Amino acid sequence: MKISTKGRYGLTIMMELAAKQGEGPTSLKSIAEKNQLSEHYLEQLIAPLRNAGLVKSVRGAYGGYILSRDANEITAGDIIRVLEGPISPVDFTEEDDPAKRDLWLRIRDSIAEVLDSTTLNDLVNYEEHGVKENYMFYI
Repeated sequence: MKISTKGRYGLTIMMELAAKQGEGPTSLKSIAEKNQLSEHYLEQLIAPLRNAGLVKSVRGAYGGYILSRDANEITAGDIIRVLEGPISPVDFTEEDDPAKRDLWLRIRDSIAEVLDSTTLNDLVNYEEHGVKENYMFYI
């Protein structure tokens, strides 16, 4: 399964809104400029997120978007499913071999578990642990 730009940019929008939660609405223009993305493309992505009830729009001169719920209550899975559709590595309903069918189901369930256990708050407050060092070996 490959996440398209829709899913990746949608996650970017939601992370930006989560980072500014409580500070008022954030414009798509500011998100686009900060992340060097097309504002027009972000406008296309925000509509399904709004329709799914993940964000609210605020009209006016200082308008923009805010999260409809706390960042701890919105998962990466919520966002990816809205923008990408169901999470499935292959169409396993056509699979005749039970061993391969089980493999596809386990892969799907593992992906879903990671996405559903990762909140926007987790992503915004991510800290890299155990940074790998580059070792130089001389022979």
